[in-house]
Amino acid sequence: MSASLDIRAPAEQTEGTRSQLLRWLKRLGERVEANEPLIEIETDKVTVEVAAPGSGVLAEVLKQEQEEIAPGELLGRIASEATLARQTAAANTAAPAPGAVSQGAATSAVSAAAARAPAPGAALSPAVRRLLAEHRLSADAVAGSGPNGRITVEDVLRAAAGAGAQPLPAVPAAAAPRADPDDTAAGSAPRSHRVPHSAVRRRIAEHMTQSLLHTAPHVTTVFEADLAAVLKDRARRREEFAQRGVPLTLTAYFVQAAVAAIGAVPEANSRWSDSALEIYDEIHIGIATAVEGTGLVVPVLHDAGERDLFAVAQGLDELVNRARAGKLTPADVRGGTFTISNHGVSGSLLAAPIIINQPQSAILGIGKLEKRAVVVEEGDEQKIAVRPRCYVTLTLDHRVMDGHQANRFMQTFVERLADWPS
Repeated sequence: MSASLDIRAPAEQTEGTRSQLLRWLKRLGERVEANEPLIEIETDKVTVEVAAPGSGVLAEVLKQEQEEIAPGELLGRIASEATLARQTAAANTAAPAPGAVSQGAATSAVSAAAARAPAPGAALSPAVRRLLAEHRLSADAVAGSGPNGRITVEDVLRAAAGAGAQPLPAVPAAAAPRADPDDTAAGSAPRSHRVPHSAVRRRIAEHMTQSLLHTAPHVTTVFEADLAAVLKDRARRREEFAQRGVPLTLTAYFVQAAVAAIGAVPEANSRWSDSALEIYDEIHIGIATAVEGTGLVVPVLHDAGERDLFAVAQGLDELVNRARAGKLTPADVRGGTFTISNHGVSGSLLAAPIIINQPQSAILGIGKLEKRAVVVEEGDEQKIAVRPRCYVTLTLDHRVMDGHQANRFMQTFVERLADWPS
């Protein structure tokens, strides 16, 4: 067996994501068991655990908390069981003083690792340095909880909240920022506090800005959908689905209607490149899901075009539950070809444009369902009736589709919902 075991970041990673080492779950020198959770890694999509590749002692930390990492990158090393056994044997043959053998053997790997590790407070990450400056705190006065006493973002925020850190000398009056005359508290600047961006929030911001301003010319078309037939069918089948352990949501109907619309306009399920339009033969629909404390994640319902209504509802239930429990895997968010954002569940009537989830070509938005007075035709007569309706939008990459294609997609979508077979 080799002298040490490499700890590496997962080699498989969703296209376009960035990863950040969120936290080490073991301290330098601590005992580690094979397959025990060792590191948490956060991407813009999911948080995943990295398990220990073997048993031993955490002997070396090469990547610190809050640092960005690449797929397959070396993060640290574990002194293996064989190494510890050899060191124990060497300590036993060295005839140390009585009572010192076990102590020296048990700590030999730890001491070597500590000699290579940075001193507490050293090698501060960029995020930690920025927060120290913003809160005018001294690194020497902040107790580090990271590996080998390293200061983490949480340590700085805890200290800034009054956990004992000593502030730096006050800024001279001449260097203080000038107060806005409109400020309410006797000319002073308003009080505020800063919340550091997570890797998820930073990447969402970058992804949305890149999509809207630097990649795709966004165009949105707006239709109105009548859901009377869908609600009737849902009421009829809801109990049946519940007995089989699956909730029947309206999103399941939207997925099936989107599959029908993609069949009419395959360009909506595509990817633009400078040389050609890549139209996907399979339909993998991402479902935008808000997760408290994390932000927006988009788990993917794979092979949506091959599923019946029950299979769609079952897949959606599994994905949403995993997303809200923080248990999504990289495979759960990989490979989407089209996205649905059901923003109406939180009360929104209309959202435009909804930013396209690159490298896809379109995103469907579903507004709040509400009862509306509309004019309906019955034979030769026109009547005012109350109908359950919602606004639906298709935001598209105008390089991929023109208006008539977008409208045909939407016509197919709303007709499928309005004429849902019973």
